[in-house]
Amino acid sequence: MIQSKLPNVGTTIFTTMSQLAAQTGAINLSQGFPDFDGPQALREAVGRHVMAGHNQYAPMTGLPALREQVAQKIARSYGRRVDMDAEVTVTPGATEAIFCAVQALVRPGDEVIVFDPCYDSYEPSVELAGGRCVHVPLALPDFAIDWQRLSDAIGPRTRLIILNSPHNPSGALISRAELDQLAALIREREIYLVSDEVYEHLVFDGVAHASVLAHEELYQRAFVVSSFGKTYHVTGWKTGYVVAPPALSAELRKVHQFVTFCGITPLQWALADYMSAHPEHVDELPAFYQAKRDLFCDLLKGSRFTFTRSPGTYFQLADYSAIRDDLSDVKMSLWLTREHGVATIPVSVFYQTPPKDLRLVRFCFAKREDTLRQAAEKLCRV
Repeated sequence: MIQSKLPNVGTTIFTTMSQLAAQTGAINLSQGFPDFDGPQALREAVGRHVMAGHNQYAPMTGLPALREQVAQKIARSYGRRVDMDAEVTVTPGATEAIFCAVQALVRPGDEVIVFDPCYDSYEPSVELAGGRCVHVPLALPDFAIDWQRLSDAIGPRTRLIILNSPHNPSGALISRAELDQLAALIREREIYLVSDEVYEHLVFDGVAHASVLAHEELYQRAFVVSSFGKTYHVTGWKTGYVVAPPALSAELRKVHQFVTFCGITPLQWALADYMSAHPEHVDELPAFYQAKRDLFCDLLKGSRFTFTRSPGTYFQLADYSAIRDDLSDVKMSLWLTREHGVATIPVSVFYQTPPKDLRLVRFCFAKREDTLRQAAEKLCRV
């Protein structure tokens, strides 16, 4: 018998619910991906570069043209000048960037603080590095950092804190004042950060994203992870990047070169072309996705779900207590999929220890208008 290094890990809930949606013909609002294509010019650029012969290995750190565009975008968005050669690394997906950052930093016996509910790749990455996750629940109902609990969780073995803003699954945002508070809390300690900011351009209602890239003190000890897939509606391209100070980037690259070595070459060329020609794309994203959020929420007003509009991401949480208080959120998600034709994600799966009587499910609104209308019509009949 093989002794598993990840004995508690099975098939993810995202795979399970997407498979169930396919089997039942349900509208899939579970897994976080658009049901529409990325920009036509971006897609056409891939074919152009494939036919131009750009099909061999890219540099390990990413194509210079793409890293240059990332550096320019960071300067425009956050006012930080980063060295494209020493601080920007392109990876096959943000998940790989997070994995490599964790492997670069975490040693056997180290502790890593994560905020529950949290994305499911964090803990396996830590465990494979020999570390242990310390779970700090976010305060309900707003999923805010509980600063006393965070302070209590920090100990002599704390090596890393993983932030996620905008936050999956809740959409909650970390403010600049909270980043200042975090800086004060860890200032005298050797604690590093992974800041998962893959939804950085999906922030609504006129609020600006508070990036660790724009925080001078925190950036000096941080890996900041972003996603081309989320930003350009091409999640299947599995292409992301990580920005970190030179010394941290050097350690991450030591791991990255032996995990995948490099990302897919023609995709990087296409992204570089599109970012150069259309820098306005990221500026237009908040309004683009806010319109989808507002449509979906307006349509759900006729349902028995209760909710507060998501401040960010392309996810909307909804409380179903008035519908089936007798069902756990996992059973509710299965029931909605099988009996009412809409697949969703239970929020409890993002927790180590879910709060008692949690009655929240997560809907993805990165969908065409007709998809959202059809789904909402079904949900209003529940």
